[in-house]
Amino acid sequence: MRRLFIICTVLCISTNILYAQSKTIKGRIVDDHLETLAYVSIVINDTVKVGKTDLNGFFQIDVPISVKKISFESVGLDKATIKLADKCNEVEVVMMLRGTYDFITIKRVDNLRRKTFMKLPKLHKEAFEKGIFKTDKACYVQEFTPYSKKI
Repeated sequence: MRRLFIICTVLCISTNILYAQSKTIKGRIVDDHLETLAYVSIVINDTVKVGKTDLNGFFQIDVPISVKKISFESVGLDKATIKLADKCNEVEVVMMLRGTYDFITIKRVDNLRRKTFMKLPKLHKEAFEKGIFKTDKACYVQEFTPYSKKI
C-alpha cells in the first residue's frame, strides 16, 4: 500500500512538472521608423492572446516551451509572425506599417512590401546602434507573407 502511494505521488508530480514547463520571453516592438509601438497584441497558436506591449513597446510573456511561433498584431501594421530559436528569450521586432495602395496590382504591392521587409535586419541593427534594442541580431526567423498566394 505504501509503495502504491509513493508511485502515484511520483507520477502526479512528474506529470505536473511536464505540463507546467514554460519560458519567459521579453522584448520590445518598434515600427520601421524606429518609433515604439504601444498595445501591440501578442498571440500564440493563431488564436490565444498572451499579452500586449506597454506604452514604450516593452513586453514580457510566459509561453509553454512547445510554442515556436509568436505573432504580433496591431491596427495599421502588417502582422509579424516569428519562429523562435531554442534559446531565444529576448525578442526585439521591427514591424512594417501597413499602407494604402491605390491603382496598382497586388503583385506590385507585394513587391513594394517585400522591399521594405528586406530592410528589416538593417533597421534592427540601426535600432541596436541607437540604444533602442539590446541585441544587434534577431534570434528568430521572420518570413515574408505576401498578400497574393500562388495557386
